[in-house]
Amino acid sequence: MKDFIFPPMPDDRDMGTPVKEGKPVSLIIDGFEVTVPEGTSVMRAAAELGIQVPKLCATDSLEAFGSCRLCTVEIEGRRGTPASCTTPVTEGMVVSTQSEKVRRIRKGVMELYISDHPLDCLTCSANGDRELQDMAGAVGLRDVRYKAPEDGGFVNHFEARNTSGEANPEWLPKDDSNPYFTYDPSKCIVCNRCVRACEEVQGAFALTIEGRGFDSRVSVGTENFLASDCVSCGACVQACPTATLQEKSIIEMGTPDRSVVTTCAYCGVGCSFKAEMQGDTLVRMVPYKHGKANRGHSCVKGRFAWGYANHKERILNPMIRDSIDEPWREVGWEEAIGFAAAKMRGLQETYGRKSIGVITSSRCTNEETYLVQKLTRAVFGNNNTDTCARVCHSPTGYGLGQTFGTSAGTQDFDSVEHTDVVLVIGANPTDGHPVFASRLKKRLRAGAKLIVIDPRRIDLVKSAHVEAAHHLALRPGTNVAVVTALAHVIVTEGLIDEAFIRERCDWDEFQHFAAFVSDTRHSPEATALLTGVDPNEMRAAARLFARGGNGAIYYGLGVTEHSQGSTTVMSIANLAMLTGNVGRPGVGVNPLRGQNNVQGSCDMGSFPHELPGYRHVKNADVRQMFEAVWGTPIDPEPGLRIPNMLDAAVDGTFKGLYCQGEDILQSDPDTKHVAAGLAAMECVIVHDLFLNETANYAHVFLPGSTFLEKDGTFTNAERRINRVRKVMAPRNGYGDWEVTQLLANAMGAGWSYTHPSQIMDEIAATTPSFAGVDYALLEEKGSVQWPCNAAHPEGTPLMHVDGFVRGKGRFIVTEYVATDEKTGPRFPLLLTTGRILSQYNVGAQTRRTANTIWHEADLLEIHPHDAENRGLTDGDWVRLASRAGETTLKAKVTDRVSPGVVYTTFHHPDTQANVITTDYSDWATNCPEYKVTAVQVSSSNGPTDWQEDYAAQAERARRILPAAE
Repeated sequence: MKDFIFPPMPDDRDMGTPVKEGKPVSLIIDGFEVTVPEGTSVMRAAAELGIQVPKLCATDSLEAFGSCRLCTVEIEGRRGTPASCTTPVTEGMVVSTQSEKVRRIRKGVMELYISDHPLDCLTCSANGDRELQDMAGAVGLRDVRYKAPEDGGFVNHFEARNTSGEANPEWLPKDDSNPYFTYDPSKCIVCNRCVRACEEVQGAFALTIEGRGFDSRVSVGTENFLASDCVSCGACVQACPTATLQEKSIIEMGTPDRSVVTTCAYCGVGCSFKAEMQGDTLVRMVPYKHGKANRGHSCVKGRFAWGYANHKERILNPMIRDSIDEPWREVGWEEAIGFAAAKMRGLQETYGRKSIGVITSSRCTNEETYLVQKLTRAVFGNNNTDTCARVCHSPTGYGLGQTFGTSAGTQDFDSVEHTDVVLVIGANPTDGHPVFASRLKKRLRAGAKLIVIDPRRIDLVKSAHVEAAHHLALRPGTNVAVVTALAHVIVTEGLIDEAFIRERCDWDEFQHFAAFVSDTRHSPEATALLTGVDPNEMRAAARLFARGGNGAIYYGLGVTEHSQGSTTVMSIANLAMLTGNVGRPGVGVNPLRGQNNVQGSCDMGSFPHELPGYRHVKNADVRQMFEAVWGTPIDPEPGLRIPNMLDAAVDGTFKGLYCQGEDILQSDPDTKHVAAGLAAMECVIVHDLFLNETANYAHVFLPGSTFLEKDGTFTNAERRINRVRKVMAPRNGYGDWEVTQLLANAMGAGWSYTHPSQIMDEIAATTPSFAGVDYALLEEKGSVQWPCNAAHPEGTPLMHVDGFVRGKGRFIVTEYVATDEKTGPRFPLLLTTGRILSQYNVGAQTRRTANTIWHEADLLEIHPHDAENRGLTDGDWVRLASRAGETTLKAKVTDRVSPGVVYTTFHHPDTQANVITTDYSDWATNCPEYKVTAVQVSSSNGPTDWQEDYAAQAERARRILPAAE
């Protein structure tokens, strides 16, 4: 184990009010001089000196409010005792924070608060963990003189009614409806912090203050929290200075006594959290205020949905079997690894070196993923490695690589604060990337304009205090036509940034592109029948993006998961270059990555044609460098992609698979074909937390470790390399990197890593964009964004600032080519798929938490017109059929989707929505066309025959023999 001496953590104190930027201002506080930026509050200036002014309504994550009056100070030359949180500093100001006058006022104010608060501190679950208690001690309050009057007041409120007939907070019952936190109105001091957090941080506007005087209370506007607009992000709970809003885990387990900063293992935002512990037991996850991706915010998944780590269905012991028809047999690690190694070597001896391969995980760390791709190249002797990015963002890698020269987004998340026009295409940030969505909504409320290109009316189109200027509700599959039409308007109306193009791009290629895009066949009017988008709306959106100032483009799987996914990515890059929106804050092309480390899995060389750092295996100099480090030759021929592996398995030439942390049977398209490929293999090794759907066809199950049980790094959607720190020991006995090393060594590798930091050192030694990265730097800086090397020793927040990585930006002609998937009389509707806020990917983690209360089954959204034509009503069971297969689920009748379009999620295996999707894929990368499937919807009486057969096979495949006594 390598030891590290960690530098001091950043100051984690609550400084009372947000940091400001401005010219320096000097003042005197309690006799000490301090210099702070103009606009800073007196409270924060005092905190910079280490002087903590008592406060209740103030916190540094929210703008100053000035309601509690506990933070009063005296200022020389001013009358009265102003609130220090709302008073900005001025040059030469002299402040006293501890005069006898302010002490007396604070004590009186606190006494009034406590008089209206239950005095149960000794037995309160928040004892030792709440600011109200701390502040009472800070002002020296030791007794409360005020009592409830005998006649009137609370005595007459026994029946929970005051003189106006309204319920009194003192007698209102607790609201336990939310699975993760409680609301106790009797403890509310009406500081407004929860309301302000819901507004300023989350942007949900779900909370308000109801009533007046002693009858004031926080209200959700409905019967309880669960039925309200609350999205359970936890911002209100974190802001609450009393036990009014409190995590149930604190109530059940008590307050934590230590914390470890780590990184969330859900989406690609990469939020930093403090895992707060009692010994080795996790009590709660608190968003880390110094996390550069989330800035102290969180969503329901990262904040609360970590219970899967201790779920009863988690597999902790290795298991093996000779046939998938047999039950599983628990064995020790040595036997399981030996069994797996012998099987894989035997397959290579029988069928050849290239008969086996791996699938790396986008949920595991960079270090673990690096080892898995190294396993196939250095131990198996082939390049048969692929990752889930194949089925999500592989077109991002190809498209941005061709146009800009690098396979990643251009900005950091802070950049959104400087944007003027945001174009969101094929993404649903409020559900898929909610913490980023909150930052985006805050910018939109501040005046930025929004254009949404999506066949579905996502929440950003119109929700609380946010509304898109334009919603281009295109037909699924016509992304290229729409973006090219936007470019047509910009070019033909002279809205291009010619100076940028001449300086930063290839002018000859631009002229060729301009001639192509100017053709009238690409005009909004000519493409309207194809795309379904109003030409006037299209033109207005193009003009807004070109003229509106800093323009930023954010896109997701609704762009990449098409037969023209790579073409759409290139057309988006064209649009950014046309308008000069690359290389500065507030602009750029920003892919929103779906899983926590999908960017990292690509960086680490998980694709069959690329070694770490996106360098092709055909390049002899690159191979020679890795061969020198690894001590083994590397095959110069690209290996098999996931679809190719499955095809080869059905053909009888691909026989063995090591699959770490991915569930391809549920997540990949054309489920029947995936099942056929897995069934044809002679050795499938699944390395995961649970017996997932892929494990139904496995012969070896190697228990995995959760993100709470490992050290390493994740790389998020903004190229940010974040530390993952071990919070507790692996319950299965090993970290995932150790399991891979055990398998490699059983096959003769001779690896000798003792800590993930050594793996990162090897990554840095072989990968130019990571050359400057090591754990010491990450501890010092908190996180860095690649490229991080000699040229950029502290990382690169913004890409392509002075020039594109490839030199000159490349305009590429983006001809629209219709998908081969066509609607017709048998299948007249188009199905598109996506995600929902409370669930994540295939649901393996979130389905094993209380998040199921919000989404217990996949639903089919269908427009009222299409539902009426089929005699369907909300909640009916329906049969969803395509050319590939059929399944059943319940209908949700809604105008969120357009007529002719239906939508569902893929979080639940009993639906297996991907049995419907086809094997059509992107022309460049084989990314599946999940977003366009011709279907028919009809009434149903129950599960299909296929679903019943699938469920029966899954039940047989998951039998586990009882442990031998």
